[in-house]
Amino acid sequence: MEPLLPELTLAQRGAFLFGMMLLRYLLFAGGTFLVFYLWKRRAWVRMRIQPRFPDAAQYRREIVWSMSTLVIFALVGLLTFLLGRAGYTQLYLRIGDRSIGWLIISTFLLILLHDTWFYWMHRFLHLPGVFSIAHRTHHRSITPSPWAAFAFHPLEAVLEAAIVPIGVFLIPLHPLAIGLFLLWMILFNVLGHLGYELFPKGFTRHPLGRWSNTSTHHDMHHRFTHCNYGLYFNFWDWLMGTNHKRYHEYFEQVAARRDAAPES
Repeated sequence: MEPLLPELTLAQRGAFLFGMMLLRYLLFAGGTFLVFYLWKRRAWVRMRIQPRFPDAAQYRREIVWSMSTLVIFALVGLLTFLLGRAGYTQLYLRIGDRSIGWLIISTFLLILLHDTWFYWMHRFLHLPGVFSIAHRTHHRSITPSPWAAFAFHPLEAVLEAAIVPIGVFLIPLHPLAIGLFLLWMILFNVLGHLGYELFPKGFTRHPLGRWSNTSTHHDMHHRFTHCNYGLYFNFWDWLMGTNHKRYHEYFEQVAARRDAAPES
């Protein structure tokens, strides 16, 4: 198997991966922060899930932990590359070796695999002994902001990043499929920590919408801790009975409050 970006040394490749992940974090987390927390803060305050805004110290803490996470993500990405170059994974470089159809299917399979991995990994992180060591860092943001999307303790960051090597061991994946998955991942991660609800009333009761998680869903996890463990979809929380009992009620309250007040 030919290496990706063969003109780069390992150090350069690691720096490149970190730079790409940092850019992705700044575009999505920073972009939504600028819009929702600065530019439209007053006009869209009715869309807030929790009325209180985080303070500057929380923003700084979330950004610092996220920088640590990005370093770990880059190192895991570098390890995945080395394993692929040694022939231990199912990473392939030419789309023609499979097909466009497989590229699309494999992207969705990776998303579904991650959703399952995240749910059970997340339940593990909430075990009493594990929580105090590896997950309390993330839960310090009771009222999360977009900057909290990657605010993980290093041990949690390793578990979060593990889905990529796991994915390329189990599924034939093209780098483009991994890239599309990573965009989907940060989009939902930022959405879950946005602090604002974007979906309309009735969404969580809709035949299709009920299977998608919302900002309110994960925001409630930060507030109440032992519920709402899912990431993208609501399948596992529904099957395991771990949705907060008042999830739909809280969602409707936020959506109704947003719709009741005209934009100023």
